[in-house]
Amino acid sequence: MSNHEYQLNGNLVEFISLDQPQKIRGRKRNLLYINEANELFFEDWQQLIFRTDGKIILDYNPSDSFHWIYDKVLTRDDCDFYQTTYKDNPFLDAVIISEIERLQFTDEDYWRVYGLGERGSNRAAVFTYSTSDLPQGAKLLAYGMDFGYTNDPTSLVGVYEHGDSLYMDELIYRTGMTNRDIHNVLADLGISRYAEIFADSAEPKSIDELHRFGWNVKPTAKGPDSVMAGIDMMKRFRLLATPRSTNLIKELQNYKWAEDKNGNLLNKPMDAFNHACDAARYAVFNKKANPNFGRYSLR
Repeated sequence: MSNHEYQLNGNLVEFISLDQPQKIRGRKRNLLYINEANELFFEDWQQLIFRTDGKIILDYNPSDSFHWIYDKVLTRDDCDFYQTTYKDNPFLDAVIISEIERLQFTDEDYWRVYGLGERGSNRAAVFTYSTSDLPQGAKLLAYGMDFGYTNDPTSLVGVYEHGDSLYMDELIYRTGMTNRDIHNVLADLGISRYAEIFADSAEPKSIDELHRFGWNVKPTAKGPDSVMAGIDMMKRFRLLATPRSTNLIKELQNYKWAEDKNGNLLNKPMDAFNHACDAARYAVFNKKANPNFGRYSLR
């Protein structure tokens, strides 16, 4: 984490790294400039603008096909939008310019983003989704849970079914959670003790402990093809995420198919941006591939 302050003509200029929540909720400012704004969560943006009483400037590469910047910022009536490209940067080295212009012949999507400044097509995205609140009449399918602790978050996603659509609602996305912490949050959320929670089977001790706390937690079915089978099962439905599911949405935007050294997409996803996605997959796969799994297993 870096923190540098400079005095310039009676003004305080502060450079901060937004890698910790307390930095986002720091002191107020008159002018805010955000570099690579598409790396921020929407909640980060909201906290920053709450603490800025003047102009806000942000820059970003439009590499995401879906992003809160497009929906929450560019649509504001007080927002001015400037679309620039490498041609507007007089300081670029000729070698870099040559590499960017080469993209128009080697990678259509990269050229769209880094050459033309247009929104990327996200051709490698695993899922296509949209956002919506839960509709009236949506029925809970199940909950999915992916365990984490130090670096990876523990994730809990409720999956609801309505017609041919699946609605995903992020409920937990947090690091440093013990099993007792999870138990307490489940209780605070008001989740029924009878509701099925399909959790990562690689953590049998955690599953057993949560079961002893009284929760209907079951290990997800796993096997050599379970990831691809679960993804295929989800892609049979129209997928929607609730607007409050900020971490899940960021994962859906960045969860991509792996590529080989030639840039060809492989039939397996990258092992990144997949904690909440995995949680949702556990719920869908276990209920849709085997709808009677664990129906009578509550102890």
